Amino acid sequence: MRYNLLLCFLFSVFFTQAQNISETEVRVTDLISGSLLKPEKQTDTLVIIIAGSGPTDRNGNQQMMNNNSLKKLAQQLTKNGFASFRYDKRLFALMRQNALIEEQLRFDDFVNDAVAVTKHFKNQGYNHIILLGHSQGALIAKLAALQTSVDKVISLAGAGQSIDNLIIDQLKAQAPGLVENARQAFTDLREKGKAESYSPGLSSLFRPSVQPFMKSWVKYNPAETIASLELPILLVSGSKDLQIPSEETEYLKKAQPNAQLAMIENMNHVLTIIEGDDIENGKSYNESARPISSELIEVITSFIRTN
Repeated sequence: MRYNLLLCFLFSVFFTQAQNISETEVRVTDLISGSLLKPEKQTDTLVIIIAGSGPTDRNGNQQMMNNNSLKKLAQQLTKNGFASFRYDKRLFALMRQNALIEEQLRFDDFVNDAVAVTKHFKNQGYNHIILLGHSQGALIAKLAALQTSVDKVISLAGAGQSIDNLIIDQLKAQAPGLVENARQAFTDLREKGKAESYSPGLSSLFRPSVQPFMKSWVKYNPAETIASLELPILLVSGSKDLQIPSEETEYLKKAQPNAQLAMIENMNHVLTIIEGDDIENGKSYNESARPISSELIEVITSFIRTN
């Protein structure tokens, strides 16, 4: 047993050396910690990866959903010569501290965290910073770029409509009987500050404890936000994305014609290539052995190097 453990240890060391990547845990604030990956050759270019909605960790995972999409993305970008930093959303630190009060969460908290991360690494000598946001993180990246200077923004599977209109569109396809009720609940949230007459089927969106967060999120229109940005932008969408269809990325492109657009055939929301049906697509959310799209890495790498 001791011999086998030694072999495993040596293999781990050699494998790490072969990748020429170092990984360091970095604490930015009391609520934000993450993984800094650095290539062997020193670089002053850093890609900050911002995760999507819900309790999504630095690796792109949630409870009962382990795909390591953002971890693989960070590793591949670092193999191509860029430093990368991905971090856990503040939800995780608050839960560990037994201090998570859902009613107190606001969308702007996530934007402020992204700004704090950016400023931290500027002070560490990274002169070229790219904000890469996935899903909800794409809007966070755009808003953060309006508050602090960065070189570029990458919107990966980002919505082009405000969250209420996006959810309405999703309900039209998945639960059309809830559409009008959801529409009224969002109207009440916007105009009265509170939604009361909503279906139990919509309680995950409109339960009282989450309404303050939804109200703070719904005020942002990603298309209006991206139109205000004056820097190189890459928009990436996958044709097999079940959550953020490619039409959403087209809204962003229309609002910001100067943005570079990349539509990746058969890529889904967790960045893997799906050759089959929606069943295969759904299973991939919990299949950590699946590689992410190589075309995605090529597109992002080219954008960073040439713009």
